[in-house]
Amino acid sequence: MEQLSAQDASFLYVENEQVANHVGGMYIYDQSTAPDGKVGFKQILAHLDAHLPMVPRYRQKLKMVPGNLDHPYWVDDEKFDIEYHVRHMALPQPGDWRQLCILASRLYDRPLDMSRPLWVFYVIEGLGNIDGMPEGSFAVVTKTHHAMIDGVSGTAMMTAIHNTEPDVSLPEPQPWTPKPAPSDMELLSRAYMKNFTQPLNFVQALSATMPAATRVMTGLSEQKFSIPEAIGSVPRTRLNGEVSGHKVIDAAEFKISEMREVKNAVPGATLNDVVLAIGGGALRKYLLDKDELPDQSLITLSPISVRSKDARDPSNADTAAAGGNDVSGMLVDLGTNIEDPLERLQHIHDSAANSKELTSAIGAKTLTDFSQFIPGITMGLASRLASSLGLATQMQPIVNTVLTNVPGPQFPLYFCGAEMVNQWSLGIVQNGLALFHGILSYNGKMTITAMSDREVMPDPAFYRQCMEEAFEELKAATTAAPKKRAPRAKPRAKKQPA
Repeated sequence: MEQLSAQDASFLYVENEQVANHVGGMYIYDQSTAPDGKVGFKQILAHLDAHLPMVPRYRQKLKMVPGNLDHPYWVDDEKFDIEYHVRHMALPQPGDWRQLCILASRLYDRPLDMSRPLWVFYVIEGLGNIDGMPEGSFAVVTKTHHAMIDGVSGTAMMTAIHNTEPDVSLPEPQPWTPKPAPSDMELLSRAYMKNFTQPLNFVQALSATMPAATRVMTGLSEQKFSIPEAIGSVPRTRLNGEVSGHKVIDAAEFKISEMREVKNAVPGATLNDVVLAIGGGALRKYLLDKDELPDQSLITLSPISVRSKDARDPSNADTAAAGGNDVSGMLVDLGTNIEDPLERLQHIHDSAANSKELTSAIGAKTLTDFSQFIPGITMGLASRLASSLGLATQMQPIVNTVLTNVPGPQFPLYFCGAEMVNQWSLGIVQNGLALFHGILSYNGKMTITAMSDREVMPDPAFYRQCMEEAFEELKAATTAAPKKRAPRAKPRAKKQPA
């Protein structure tokens, strides 16, 4: 039995009729590498069943504390049935990319059953007409509640149920006996003891923040970084409105080798800067087409993992077994008010570098450490109240979108002997934050998935085109650049009034 962290539990508390807080991915496999060139559904069930010991969360469900006096616990599901969690369907002919995206979006509209383990896999056949995909391919669309995983742990879980060779032999079966769930009285007793010791723990955490405050003040005075000017003045766009609960999905694919060539045009730039520049360029194009581009630049939330370097490895078995969330985030100016693509990339690099410096000074885990001291009942009531009042769409926006980049394995993975051709990240669309960009890298390719609401973005294929054109413009600008540009000076801190 293990209790959810406050960060994990927060994704349960903010769920409502329009927002189902599950995340996951879409994966396509080439059956030709499997024995006899075919993968059967019963084979998939057997494969997943044999790999369940590597991901214990797949056989655990939530146990709520009476009265929501504390955060829930993970307990074994004594009635676990893998055939409930793995479902089989097929696309009608011609089985093209648009049909797959529409089906995936419809599947994502449906909430998970909170009385069972919080995941579902959909095995989808009939992919007969998708450009670049081998004939006879099949897809797997996954849904897992965000309370159970973040981007890093989710990628580690998916890596754990794959092989690095087209080998269909299964691990030795391990007997599993579910452990009995605790009684309500035991959970209430735990909640009482936790709340009794909470004030002392809060004081200890507060004292640990004093060095962070000193680092921030020193960094500002020495102009090592500045408070982002966009804070408090983020423009409101269609992306910050209400959602209907009906999702749309599309995605673009890029070669990592070409992205590296682009990043080399700006000294110190990273692949993530290039990804952000693609997002900034695409949003500029999309909003210009709607005659809705604001004068101020759009701002993105860019989640960052606060796990150790080893724990961020997608092949780390401990991360796959533990699951959960361990993330912070930084705000980055996307330069949507800058026309020149290379100038936009430089601007994004400067903004990201400043945000990283500020985040480092604060301490990436500081805010998440404090969240554990908010009682579960308070967090749940506050989330439901904010949702009922529609505060997400009425208050000044903090960001306009999310771009989350999770590195994946740079070698082929196999599922029941079938080689994974590519993968796409799927996330959360909610009131006030109606466009999610999920970025995954795999085996030399980078995919950017745009997930939005049907009322906010009725033309997802056009937005995919905007992403592709934004990258082509970056490549063209890189080729035309006579030499590398010198890095700009770090942002100067605003002078405080005397």
